[in-house]
Amino acid sequence: MSPPPRLRIAVLNRIFETTGGGAERYSIALVEQLAQRHEVHVFAQQIKHDFPGVTYHKVPMPLRKPRWVNQLWYAWATWRATRSGFDIVHSHENTWHGQVQTVHVLPVKHNLFHGRTGFKRAMRWLKVITSPRLLAYLWLERMRFAARPDRRVVVTSASLGATMAATYPASMAITSIITPGVHLPDAASDVEKSAAREQLALPASGSCLLFVGNDYKKKGLDTLLQAMPSLLDDVVLAVVGSAASIPAYARQAEAAGIGKRVFFLGALPDVMLAYRAADALVHPTLEDTFAMVVLEAMAHGLPVVVSSAGYCGISGLLSAGQNALILQDPRDVAQLARVLNQLLADAHLQQQLGAQARQFASPYQWADIARQQEAVYFSALILNEGPAQ
Repeated sequence: MSPPPRLRIAVLNRIFETTGGGAERYSIALVEQLAQRHEVHVFAQQIKHDFPGVTYHKVPMPLRKPRWVNQLWYAWATWRATRSGFDIVHSHENTWHGQVQTVHVLPVKHNLFHGRTGFKRAMRWLKVITSPRLLAYLWLERMRFAARPDRRVVVTSASLGATMAATYPASMAITSIITPGVHLPDAASDVEKSAAREQLALPASGSCLLFVGNDYKKKGLDTLLQAMPSLLDDVVLAVVGSAASIPAYARQAEAAGIGKRVFFLGALPDVMLAYRAADALVHPTLEDTFAMVVLEAMAHGLPVVVSSAGYCGISGLLSAGQNALILQDPRDVAQLARVLNQLLADAHLQQQLGAQARQFASPYQWADIARQQEAVYFSALILNEGPAQ
């Protein structure tokens, strides 16, 4: 069998750096895999990445704010730059162009109108028609998910697919699910764990819980900080994510009397060091279409405590008590404290969950995920006579 043809691919991502978040790391990991077989061009406004075979195009940012104006500008600028000469244009952004559109977050239309009827719905429409920002986002989204013969939509979880089906039903015939992936590392030795803690300036002894997320509030850090006083005094928390919210949450930790037990590490270019240093990942998220950090922690053999499927997409694939501990209500401080105390007091449970976590993560390696993405590209090309127009 002859190898698949080499494609010229344009990837659209406004922020192309590993500290940007799960969507950015998803895009970067795919690019690194695809660049080994195809010609890949990245179009971004912020770039902190260097990989052999990838060509980077810096898209200007005349205005950082308002964000909706920049979003329209970015969509227009990348349309101009990629309207010819590429076999596939793959967008991870809210743009009107590109044969392949990967969706990482809940649609704006869903957030605005889901569950609202009658007067409340009418008031939402009034809000929309008087807001250039909302009109711009909804127009971009409608164009992005319009059903076309050469258009493919990719969602990162079954739960996000169900939301898309309810919000943009016409797009479902062209929609596929491609989850995030992982690089499966070797299990960290005790020496490597100690070295990681030392490098991150974490205590050498005691249990270390890990929280990873840029949006601290949405990912449930408030609940976790409230649960910390109910845990043993030698339990510490390492927080990885955007530095912008650290001052406010550091004050919250101090007010709760746990300031010396919470370590704010900021945004790490590579979270692997934090996974090595930790004993468990805690992810009481209020909204995650998948939660790539949970899969990554599981690949490192960490027990994970994560919100239920109504809040977190990956939980629909997990088995409670077998490969993860599931929180029915991520806002329930007492439940979270109880689950964490149970986990930290039971070494056998930690070992069992860690082993099952690695087993769960092993089929989700990035090389296989990239092959699924390639299949989507070629299905779009079958109905497209040439390079993207």
